[in-house]
Amino acid sequence: MDPLRVEGAVASPQAFDADQLGGLDGQVGDISSLVRGRTGTAVRFSSLMDAVHPAADVRYATLESADGSFAASVALEALAEALVVYRKDGVPLTVEEGGPFRLLIPDAAVCRSGGADRCAAVKFLGRITLSPHPGRDTRDVT
Repeated sequence: MDPLRVEGAVASPQAFDADQLGGLDGQVGDISSLVRGRTGTAVRFSSLMDAVHPAADVRYATLESADGSFAASVALEALAEALVVYRKDGVPLTVEEGGPFRLLIPDAAVCRSGGADRCAAVKFLGRITLSPHPGRDTRDVT
C-alpha cells in the first residue's frame, strides 16, 4: 500500500502509512461518534498539519486520489474539522472501502463553503499538497 504524502509549502514533507497515522496526536477511535453511519479509525487533519509545519502563507490543500484521477483544491478553513480515515475494524482500509485513506468532513454544512462543496468524503486519498493559492481541481463545479 502506498503511503499518504503531504507536501508542498511545508517545512517537513512526509509520507504516512496507517501505522504512522496511528502514532499522531488527534486520534478518533470511532468516527461514528462524530458522523452517524460512518465507521473507522481516523486522525484529525490538523494533526497532519502539525506534523508537516505548513508555511505561514498556506491557504489551500489540494486533495488528490492515489491514482491522480481526482483532485480537489479546498480552502484550509473548510478542513478545520476534517478527518483522515485510515483503519476499519483494526486493519488498513481496503480499496473497496475507499482506501488506503479517506478524507471526511464531519459537518456537511462546512462542505458548502470554502470550495469543499463536493469533497466531504474523498476516497482513495494519496496526496495532500499545501499551497498559498488554489491548486489542481478536476471537479465539475458548475
